[in-house]
Amino acid sequence: KWKGEGTTQNLESIVIGRCYDYIRIMNPAVGEKNCSQIWEAFKNAFINKDPCNILPKDYELFINLTLHTIPPNKSLFWENNQLLVNSFADRGRRYMSLGQTLFGFVGDFLNWCGQADSPGLDYESCPTTMECENNAVESFWRIASITYAQHSSGVIQVLLNGSAEGGAYPQPGFFADYEIPNLQKDKISQIVIWVVDDIEGPDIDSCGAHSVKTLETRLKTLGYDVTCTDNYKSVMFLLCLD
Repeated sequence: KWKGEGTTQNLESIVIGRCYDYIRIMNPAVGEKNCSQIWEAFKNAFINKDPCNILPKDYELFINLTLHTIPPNKSLFWENNQLLVNSFADRGRRYMSLGQTLFGFVGDFLNWCGQADSPGLDYESCPTTMECENNAVESFWRIASITYAQHSSGVIQVLLNGSAEGGAYPQPGFFADYEIPNLQKDKISQIVIWVVDDIEGPDIDSCGAHSVKTLETRLKTLGYDVTCTDNYKSVMFLLCLD
């Protein structure tokens, strides 16, 4: 028994359904994709394998089948505010966060793992990242994050939570470890950071202070043009609305 929750029920139907939702309704501009083939590539990355020995490269075929262009100036990176990012990006209409690319949308909020020497999915329990880093979900989001960063261009937006315990820019973290190192500098004109506090939440982190300053320094040292805004109005309106 692992400590994490088991595979999401009806995983196959959800993945295939989301794939069709994406290519038919959400973003038909990506063109035709074979959703059954995408499910097979996704599943084959982790079934019949030790659930603690799944590597990002196991998802390479899945990534290749789901890959599409991310429009310039539409990338939205984030830490510690997934629900807010999803509503702000608005199914790709405002921005295209990782969860609103085809490869990210298919896996968003789901859980999954297989079992060694068994073609089935494990619905009882799956390993947490504390139990083993190379689990099916963690490795999926690593390669998805790397791919997303590599294909982002123009003005890059980063939405951080100024009320997050431990700071707005966590290290280690997906943005710090997998996304920043894979940004293609020659394709990026500017990086815009928004630090937004929870409504009535603590103001733990801000532009030019604490972990955000660490991030700004890192990006400037890498040669990026960086701006930072505290409590960016558009996002605050959304928070107020909720």
